Amino acid sequence: MGARFAVTGGRESWVRTLLTGVGVGIGVTLLLLTTAIPNALAERSTRTDARNDYIAAKTEGPAPNTLLLASTDTTFRHQDVRGRLVEPEGPKAPLPPGVRAFPVPGEMLVSPALKELLDSGGSERLRERLPYRIGGTIGDEGLAGPHELAYYAGATGLEDRLGNGPVQRLDRFGTEEQEPEELGPALTLLILIIFVVLLMPVGVFIAAAVRFGGERRDRRLAALRLMGADGRTTRLIASGEAVAGAVLGLVLGTVFFLIARQLASQITLFDLSFFPQDLTPHPALAALVVLAVPGAAIAVTLLALRGVVIEPLGVVRTAKPPRRRLWWRLLLPVAGLALLLPMSGEAGGDGDFNEWVVVTGTVLLLVGVTALLPWLVEALVLRLGGGALSWQLAVRRLQLSSGTAARMVNGIAVAVAGAIALQMMFTSLEGDYVQDSGQDTTRAQVRIDVDNSASARELERALRAGGGVADSLAFDTATIAAKPREPDTATDISVGSCAALRQLAELPSCHEGDAFLLPGGDYSEDTAEVARPGRTVYLSPSYEGSPGAEAAWRLPARLPTAKGLKDPLGMETSGVLVTPSAFSESARKGLTAQVYVRLDKSTPDAVDRVRTSAARVDPLANELTLVSENEDRQFAAIRTGLLVGASCVLMLIGASLLISQLEQLRERRKLLSSLVAFGTRRRTLSLSVLWQTALPVALGVVLASAVGITLGAVLLKMVSAPVRVDWTGVASMAGIATAVVLAVTALSMPALLRLMRPEGLRTE
Repeated sequence: MGARFAVTGGRESWVRTLLTGVGVGIGVTLLLLTTAIPNALAERSTRTDARNDYIAAKTEGPAPNTLLLASTDTTFRHQDVRGRLVEPEGPKAPLPPGVRAFPVPGEMLVSPALKELLDSGGSERLRERLPYRIGGTIGDEGLAGPHELAYYAGATGLEDRLGNGPVQRLDRFGTEEQEPEELGPALTLLILIIFVVLLMPVGVFIAAAVRFGGERRDRRLAALRLMGADGRTTRLIASGEAVAGAVLGLVLGTVFFLIARQLASQITLFDLSFFPQDLTPHPALAALVVLAVPGAAIAVTLLALRGVVIEPLGVVRTAKPPRRRLWWRLLLPVAGLALLLPMSGEAGGDGDFNEWVVVTGTVLLLVGVTALLPWLVEALVLRLGGGALSWQLAVRRLQLSSGTAARMVNGIAVAVAGAIALQMMFTSLEGDYVQDSGQDTTRAQVRIDVDNSASARELERALRAGGGVADSLAFDTATIAAKPREPDTATDISVGSCAALRQLAELPSCHEGDAFLLPGGDYSEDTAEVARPGRTVYLSPSYEGSPGAEAAWRLPARLPTAKGLKDPLGMETSGVLVTPSAFSESARKGLTAQVYVRLDKSTPDAVDRVRTSAARVDPLANELTLVSENEDRQFAAIRTGLLVGASCVLMLIGASLLISQLEQLRERRKLLSSLVAFGTRRRTLSLSVLWQTALPVALGVVLASAVGITLGAVLLKMVSAPVRVDWTGVASMAGIATAVVLAVTALSMPALLRLMRPEGLRTE
């Protein structure tokens, strides 16, 4: 009977059921996406592992099943481009995943996203970097995601670069199955809290959506009591009505999920994109969602009816409600703290902790926000008095139905509390996982390396001619050893002008033809052993699995010592410094041209100009962008996952507030029309709607800040990290909540204006 009321009770019933279904459906969509993310990440990892070419290279010569491959990765306008030059050495050379046949020299196979980029305007510099005609596309199985920029280009002569460049010989692609990299206790705790924080607002929103239209439902149940239904029957009917809305929500949520799944290939969040088939929920988790949502709908409905006395002559709630009690609401956060506080220090270092206790304690703390917020809203609005007419209308509405207003913003409060705790954790743990790189980005922002094809001066001239260069430091460099193969010790040699060498060492004087010995650095003993004046050394010696140039050169008989300085990478220069005229041209094949570039910030796309100029000199030129910090890969991946999840939850919160707002406006349609009929200005009513949302949100943010800071402090004690409150993060969370309120109010204005028409006074 309850299910029939939900769909056959006229316009009011099916509109209410539809709002409930849409609200629950949005929550179900996010739950299904959450259950699909592990599989999506696993599929992405499987594809990248299958095409991996960073494996042990073959040391033997060419064979029917070998392939020469060179890495030519680049970056275009902050987008990474994965590039490979390939040269098969036999008919059985291994094909990369997603490639049916090798491209011929001068041809390339590209990903669909790269083809679209090259065909678009403004990509001329990238086109200059890739002077190959497009001969086809790479299949999905060879791409990390649909928006990845990647290409395979045919090449010749790669064997000549085997020993001195990014070229290797392979007989297969892919990596052997490896043990998964273990996370430390701190990162494991961080992931657990992220999942709790992201999923809690979803559960709160689903619980609020199930209670849409609660006042009308209770009046209908009172009419059934008048007709003879007992209390148990009314509860069953109410549960049936809630289940109907929840089942509709499951259907709509599945439809929304399938739509989002198809749109996934069009969306990139924080450099992550997925194919639709990647987003497949785990069957067990999907079944859990299907069972949990109707169950939660019944539980929430029965819990809500406990505070309402439905009698044959009406609903007792229409009288002045009793004051909410505080004591049991405090039990939830206190119980959460009681579980978490004894675990201080257990997740620090190599410690171990009970994940279930952490999850339970965190959930109790966050649920405490939803329990305390209605009491806080009621306690405050009862003390508010006069003011502008819009303020008085808002306050009076909140005084009559503070619980409904609190339910609307519970999701925001929970999300803000969790976000503040996570922000504190990230800020405190950042020092352990984000380290100073030691690189001096004020001296240079980019380093270009070219092997065997040009001297440093030629490369520097090409870079300056291409534009975007404000200053540069150019020299040739190599490793030198006393033996051509498998040396026991080695050191470095740098060849450049006196001006360049003065940036690498403190030189008393320098003239063309001079050479210097730098005995310092981390390998001072190796330098003293190898770089003896007048000795024959070998540039770029060979090692097992890595053939080198083995170019012989005799060191000058006179090598005055000097003190090395740090280069822009932060490494202290050591070994031998030589001016060009003191170096033998016959040994140049063992050198690598190296140029540090300080970009001209006034030139548009300066870094892309530099990369394009380097590619013109040598397609195998290696570009390194200097950074001030190095971030742990696992920590960075967790941060990216949090940003993706937080973006989805933020959209959910906005949608939940908007749907709740529309449902509340629809419930008060006659009241709004009556006020307009009595002469109330529409502007006044619009401001009253803003105040009705802003007041609970402000209280929710204050409460969430207190709970979030408490939770963050407890979690930091668990990982033995110093407790620091990120007030900037707290302020940003408050700003986001304010922006959501303003956006929801603006989007609800058209519906509000429509409901204030005289037609709203009509009744049956």
